[in-house]
Amino acid sequence: MTSKIAGGALAGLVGGIAFGVMMQMMSAPTPEGGSMPMMAMVAMVVHSTSIAVGWIYHLFNSAVIGIFFAAFLGGRVSGNRSGVAWGAAWGVLWWVLGGLVLMPLLLGMPAFASLKMPSMRPVAMGSLVGHLVYGVLLGFVYARIAHARQFKMV
Repeated sequence: MTSKIAGGALAGLVGGIAFGVMMQMMSAPTPEGGSMPMMAMVAMVVHSTSIAVGWIYHLFNSAVIGIFFAAFLGGRVSGNRSGVAWGAAWGVLWWVLGGLVLMPLLLGMPAFASLKMPSMRPVAMGSLVGHLVYGVLLGFVYARIAHARQFKMV
């Protein structure tokens, strides 16, 4: 079980780094009409605007969500294709749960606010793409780790 959890965390970190790089290049509109780095907005969930804090919080979540993937769906991953498919589905689930519901609520906005606000829709679509990239990499890396663990030579 420990190796399953470690595999999920590692796979989650790989996906999280890729998604984080995407967010590092994105900006989000502010209520005042300006814009701010997406990673700073992520940091605002934990009452900071530091990009470094945003990265730490994002990678922590990436690892935890990877652990949940291993726990709930790891047994369904039988190879690269199933890993990618389940990972993509997991990414979409977390886009809805995390990106559209939890993050807005934690920032004092209503759930699905980014879809309701025209200026935020491009951010929401970028978030969907990022969550898909995260999920696909999570599932693929998890499948590779599970395969290597299964066929490890002693």
